[in-house]
Amino acid sequence: MAMKLYFSSSSPFVRKVRIAAIELGLDDRIELIPTAVVPGKPNADYAREANPLRRVPALTTESGQVLYDSTVICEYLDDRAGGGRLIPQDRERRWQVLTSHALAQGMCESAVLLRYETWLRPEAQRWSVWIDDQWDKIDSGLKWFEEHEQVLREPIDLGQIALGVLLGYLDFRSPDKDWRQDAPKVAAWYGTFCERPSLRETEPANPPS
Repeated sequence: MAMKLYFSSSSPFVRKVRIAAIELGLDDRIELIPTAVVPGKPNADYAREANPLRRVPALTTESGQVLYDSTVICEYLDDRAGGGRLIPQDRERRWQVLTSHALAQGMCESAVLLRYETWLRPEAQRWSVWIDDQWDKIDSGLKWFEEHEQVLREPIDLGQIALGVLLGYLDFRSPDKDWRQDAPKVAAWYGTFCERPSLRETEPANPPS
C-alpha cells in the first residue's frame, strides 16, 4: 500500500512535504490525491476521511494511519527514511533547525493569510492595518535570515526547505514584492537553492478550474 498525500498544487505547506519526500527518496512511494480546500466551501468528505480542519496536506501512511500538519508529516518522512536527515539528531543543530523552520513556517502562514485577505475578501472589507502587519512579519523574518545566514549552509534541512517554499510562494502570489532588494544574502542563497530538482519538480501552480 502506497502512502497517499492529499494535496493542492498551490499550497506552500504541501510543497514543503513534497520537497522533503523527494530529498529523502520517498516520493515514488507517495500517491498524490488532489484535494479542494477553499475557505467558505467546506469539503465534508475530506474532513471526515482525513483532516477535520479541512487543511492540506494530510498523509495516509502505508499502515493506514492519517497524519496532518506539514511539520508532522515531514518529521514522519524523515523518520521513515532513517531519521536525522532533514531534522538533525545532534541536539544543538536540531534546535536551531527547528527554530529556523518555525520562523519560515510562520512567514508562510502570514503569506497565505495575505492571499486570503486580498483574494477572497471583498475589497471594501479588507483591513489594511492587518495586511501591513502580516507583511511586517514576513519582512522581519527575512531580516532575521539575512542576519543569520549560517542557518542556510549545507546540508539541506527542514528549515531551509520551509524558507525556500516561502520565497517561492512570494514569487508566485506576490510577484510585485521586491524582497530580494532588502535580503540580498537570502536572495543569493535562494538563487542556488531553487535549482535543486526537488524544487523544480514542485513549483507552485494554480489548481485546475
